[in-house]
Amino acid sequence: MVRQFLPLNGLRAFEASARHLSFTRAAIELCVTQAAVSQQVKSLEKRLGAALFQRLPRGLKITAEGEALLPTLTNSFDQMAITLDRIEAGQVRELLFLGVVGTFAVGWLLPRLSDFQQQHPFIDVRVSTNNNRVDMAAEGLDFAIRFGSGSWHGTEALRLFDAPLSPLCTPKLGERLRSPADLVEATLLRSYRADEWSTWFAAANVPPAAQINAGIVFDSSLAMMEAALQGLGIALAPPSMFSRHLSSGAIKQPFPATISLGSYWLTRLQSRPPTAAMLAFSDWITSQIPPASQ
Repeated sequence: MVRQFLPLNGLRAFEASARHLSFTRAAIELCVTQAAVSQQVKSLEKRLGAALFQRLPRGLKITAEGEALLPTLTNSFDQMAITLDRIEAGQVRELLFLGVVGTFAVGWLLPRLSDFQQQHPFIDVRVSTNNNRVDMAAEGLDFAIRFGSGSWHGTEALRLFDAPLSPLCTPKLGERLRSPADLVEATLLRSYRADEWSTWFAAANVPPAAQINAGIVFDSSLAMMEAALQGLGIALAPPSMFSRHLSSGAIKQPFPATISLGSYWLTRLQSRPPTAAMLAFSDWITSQIPPASQ
């Protein structure tokens, strides 16, 4: 395919102006004058024979033609930036995009990630955290590490390990707890899974309570544990993900009873062929997990 000459300066000026809806802010981003950005966009419009913006007294309004052009440009510039990032001192760097449930990221992955980087210095890992809700295709992820049953539509899932839940609290609150039944009168913090505490009470042989003193409902164990650290109540969370807090004495596990409601899984889209970076990460993370845990 023979490409016609591409007016890159004009395209870049338009893309920045469309994101900001301002020639002035686009000029700041591109380190040129406002007049230069305006002129480059005008030249592009003249070449296309179509207006890309309506010039308003206070800013810009993108036209239908501009709306049609913008996604292609934004994606193209993003892909160019990613490719340039991969090339450093003559070495091609692989990028690995991970979406990780926040509890796993902080409690397990980050303390070990330097080992992966040492073994694979030319793989750049980009980590985004979530509360176990993720759209791998929309977010452009190579892998998502999530908690659950391992059944997600259109994905291939590799089980990592279970993360049993148990009550966790400050030592001060723990002093009041003599038996699991004492928790019935305590303020219980929980996630959006409403049956967790009742399941744990059954495992601890506590008769069903007429009323549980439910506290704040959280969408992540990290936020719930922060509330527990501040003494707002008793969290039901995986001790294995908060081993540093337990070791330091900031929190305690008052009772040994645990319940397992799922596992952590390494998942990828079935439609996403594994890259060399993905295969390296999959091999590494499985090597970090004792066989008895898998």
